[in-house]
Amino acid sequence: MKLGRVEFCHFLQILALFLCLSGMNQAELSRSRSKPYFQSGRTRTKRSWVWNQFFVLEEYMGTDPLYVGKLHSDVDKGDGSIKYILSGEGASSIFIIDENTGDIHATKRLDREEQAYYTLRAQALDRLTNKPVEPESEFVIKIQDINDNEPKFLDGPYTAGVPEMSPVGTSVVQVTATDADDPTYGNSARVVYSILQGQPYFSVEPKTGVIKTALPNMDREAKDQYLLVIQAKDMVGQNGGLSGTTSVTVTLTDVNDNPPRFPRRSYQYNVPESLPVASVVARIKAADADVGANAEMEYKIVDGDGLGVFKISVDKDTQEGIITIQKELDFEAKTSYTLRIEAANMHVDPRFLSLGPFSDMTTVKIIVEDVDEPPVFTSRLYSMVVSEAAKVGTIIGTVAAHDPDASNSPVRYSIDRNTDLERYFNIDANSGVITTAKSLDRETNAVHNITVLAMESQNPAQVGRGYVAITILDINDNAPEFAMEYETTVCENAQPGQVIQKISAIDKDDPPNGHQFYFSLTAEAANNHNFTLQDNKDNTATVLTRRNGFRRQEQSVFYLPIFIVDSGSPSLSSTNTLTIRVCDCDADGIAQTCNAEAYILPAGLSTGALIAILACVLTLLVLVLLIVTMRRRKKEPLIFDEERDIRENIVRYDDEGGGEEDTEAFDMAALRNLNVIRDTKTRRDVTPEIQFLSRPTFKSIPDNVIFREFIWERLKEADVDPCAPPYDSLQTYAFEGNGSVAESLSSLDSISSNSDQNYDYLSDWGPRFKRLADMYGTGPDCLYS
Repeated sequence: MKLGRVEFCHFLQILALFLCLSGMNQAELSRSRSKPYFQSGRTRTKRSWVWNQFFVLEEYMGTDPLYVGKLHSDVDKGDGSIKYILSGEGASSIFIIDENTGDIHATKRLDREEQAYYTLRAQALDRLTNKPVEPESEFVIKIQDINDNEPKFLDGPYTAGVPEMSPVGTSVVQVTATDADDPTYGNSARVVYSILQGQPYFSVEPKTGVIKTALPNMDREAKDQYLLVIQAKDMVGQNGGLSGTTSVTVTLTDVNDNPPRFPRRSYQYNVPESLPVASVVARIKAADADVGANAEMEYKIVDGDGLGVFKISVDKDTQEGIITIQKELDFEAKTSYTLRIEAANMHVDPRFLSLGPFSDMTTVKIIVEDVDEPPVFTSRLYSMVVSEAAKVGTIIGTVAAHDPDASNSPVRYSIDRNTDLERYFNIDANSGVITTAKSLDRETNAVHNITVLAMESQNPAQVGRGYVAITILDINDNAPEFAMEYETTVCENAQPGQVIQKISAIDKDDPPNGHQFYFSLTAEAANNHNFTLQDNKDNTATVLTRRNGFRRQEQSVFYLPIFIVDSGSPSLSSTNTLTIRVCDCDADGIAQTCNAEAYILPAGLSTGALIAILACVLTLLVLVLLIVTMRRRKKEPLIFDEERDIRENIVRYDDEGGGEEDTEAFDMAALRNLNVIRDTKTRRDVTPEIQFLSRPTFKSIPDNVIFREFIWERLKEADVDPCAPPYDSLQTYAFEGNGSVAESLSSLDSISSNSDQNYDYLSDWGPRFKRLADMYGTGPDCLYS
């Protein structure tokens, strides 16, 4: 095929050269008359050239420049006096001219598809003067087309769709090929179409490129996609023409030509009776070879004994029929159900009704399985009432539960104590009778919500729950009282009959018709001369003054007992005391001061004066105390009193204290017997070498005096302590009260006493008691001395 193309191109080139040479000769021989052309004093008689189109064959493959044509002027005598020049498109770059002979050549390969023609200008000049001897003329070089471009499918590859079962000749898609060659010259751009792949299912129109179906009843379910190869060939499909191909993918779209069909005529499913309502029992699906909307189905239960127990719906994604429970199942009531279910297409195509009904039927049998169920109460909620005056053990009501299984196991009852934390109620384990276990108070809790548990005797893991709401009925067991804590005042200048307070009452009880309270003064206060009470008959009362001229100096506070009775049956009463303070008021009756310290001031003495007097007295007391303290320190002797420093010590020799810097060490003075009358005669800056032990002398002193003296002594010690800081500091008075009435049991001071006790027997106890025998023995000679 390539060889034929080359031969054809050579033939066209030879033909084009022949035509160009013939045209050029005709142009040189032709003459036309024109006006004379004058130049340089000379008169040009006539114009001697006429321009026509030049033709150049495209895609010239030779090595030498391609001859295009020749320019010649009659003025040119052949002596070289005339010079030809060329200008315009492609001049000097593509086209060159021999300035002596006027021959035009093309130096490059030309492509008509890039540029179909070139416009140039030619001029003949006098070589000596370089002036034109002819007017400038314009001519065109047209590129002669050859068949060098194959047809191309600019929009390929193609995809298209056509419904399945379409009749023969149904249009699928149109393909278009373009050829870059010149459509006005020859057959280089005349294209015809043919199908190379895709027969016998499809065909293509040779001139238009329209692809059509070629076979009837193409079934998508058998094959849903086809690949076609379409060819476009120029030169009207003749030998030597160029061709191009493209692919077309044709997809058969679905139509509803397949009815739904159940794979089985019957189904069976086992379901436990304990399955909750709305649970899925089964999923069934009718097969449909179609897709999309053509495969959409609806399911319905058309017959059977489970119409009210089960329902069926469709899953939009999978087109399955979902069977769910609408009511609770009970194996003891019914053990199986039978359902007749229909599946039908939602979108039916009338063209294919002849293929059969687009619906199908199947049977579903549901077997109910028995399970051990917990006891069931006869009611979901029991409502009971009991008076808050009910005694412990009063029967409130009864709950009942039974085992729904065929075994009918006995049931035992109990109360869920998480709902009765205070254990107000009990229940009989066998009968389910609920009784009170504690006294009830409606004001604390008006309604008790408890949960009763029913347990199977044979299987304790099976527990049923019942709910009981116990309402406490109110009785009149709360006396009325003031609605609030009143702050009542009366002015010193109050007049008789003046209202000083309006009071009301509250009652924690809840009578059905509302409260009614009655107010009065108690019997002992009914005849007082200061205040009176008026019942307003609207659950309020008013307190009024009976006299004028109240004086704080005489009495600053009055206590008025008020008797309040409610309307319950039986009625309850209470006495509430109203505190009334006497105050100094301004002209508008507004209390200014009710302070108690003002009541004891003498007439004419102001509060500021009293404060000044108290400050002076306090200053004098402090000065006297300091003088006494300093004098006692000067008179203090430098000797110790034997009877003062008698103490019983427990000495530990393994104490690893903080040394002299340890200020937190224990004060041994706290161990001294505080009942001993002490004298501060010991010199504090001298440590005696020998301390004498003597038995302390006790005095019988009342406890309050003991504590007072102890605190006073500690206070004096702190005051005279030269190391004490010169400012107030915290003092710890760790006093633990009197000692034992038996006094000290220690005999350490017997050596200095007149005791008749004989300790000679210690010498008979052996070496271990030698030390004690030496200390307490009276004989001059000892066994181990």
